[in-house]
Amino acid sequence: MEQQKICVGITQGDINGVGYEVLLKAFDNPMLYELCTPVVYGSPKVAAYYRKAQEMSTNFTIVNNASEAAEDKLNIVSCMDDEVKVEYGKVDDEAGKAAADALQKAVEEYHDEMIDVLVTLPVGHQRIASDAFPFKSQHAYLEQAVNEGKKSLAIYVNNDFRLASVTENIPLREVPSALTVELLQERITTFHHSLTTDFGIDAPRIAVLSLNPRSEGQDKFGTEEELVIVPVLSELVDKGMLCFGPYAVNEFMASESFLHFDGVLAMYHDQGMAVFNTLSLEDGVLYTAGLPLVRTAPAYTPRYEVSAVGMTDEAPFLKAIYLALDIYRQRKSECEARNNPLRKQYYDRRDDSDKLKQMVAETKDEDVL
Repeated sequence: MEQQKICVGITQGDINGVGYEVLLKAFDNPMLYELCTPVVYGSPKVAAYYRKAQEMSTNFTIVNNASEAAEDKLNIVSCMDDEVKVEYGKVDDEAGKAAADALQKAVEEYHDEMIDVLVTLPVGHQRIASDAFPFKSQHAYLEQAVNEGKKSLAIYVNNDFRLASVTENIPLREVPSALTVELLQERITTFHHSLTTDFGIDAPRIAVLSLNPRSEGQDKFGTEEELVIVPVLSELVDKGMLCFGPYAVNEFMASESFLHFDGVLAMYHDQGMAVFNTLSLEDGVLYTAGLPLVRTAPAYTPRYEVSAVGMTDEAPFLKAIYLALDIYRQRKSECEARNNPLRKQYYDRRDDSDKLKQMVAETKDEDVL
């Protein structure tokens, strides 16, 4: 029997940004429909407006929900007020509400098992929050809506380069007090688990950057390395994790040491993003690790300043789709392997045959040879 295609839910993001442009450009290629069934949560009217304004030929069909999606078409579920107007480059409360409504509808249909993975187009965070949507970002909403409030980890990906940060996007003066032993342990553990389960790396090597300009822990540069980072790394290494550091970021990058690691953990958001953006230019993808839902996004903002130009590259959006498909398949393969473990082998010496026999592992906690 032919295997059903993976259903990819796609939220429209900010309608005044570049979301619909990259969406329609990407799905103008019929080869993409061979890989997945796309379902856009947004507005057929807005999609038609962008298609006409930027002279694109991408066809789409309107469906009530993802269960009605056609496999060989771009499907759109209407989930916003058609009276909302597109105003290129404008940071607008109505556009923020439309983005929030689309995200909530996508999550609702994920819970109803209508979509398999989620790819979100960019939103202006300064306008998505409201009384009806009390979340500062799509990331924060997903933690609450699909992860029961448990923390996730943003991993920025460009091919084999993967980068995450310990602290989130907070003022720099708050970083030292936010950097605790417990938080660092949680971040490294989540990073390690994702590299293993989502990316299929058996023994991932994680490089941990220092907070201060040097990593020796001298008082004049700060003591976070000595008091927090080094003890945590020592403890996790004793547990079998391959985590190394702390490395001073300038030396680490200048020597291209990052090429020897499967993941790099920065101490704060801008430290990590300066590194990632330098290496990735416009090819980056954001992956939210630690959620039951596979969620990816192109790693850029709505780009209001170029939303009317029609020159935005769809490559990061395509890479976000490909990564979501890869992680979904990897998770499924991992789950199947755990549900059907190899049988233990042993020699039965109760007779003279010395024949190799097999024994099914009795518990999930037993090691599988």
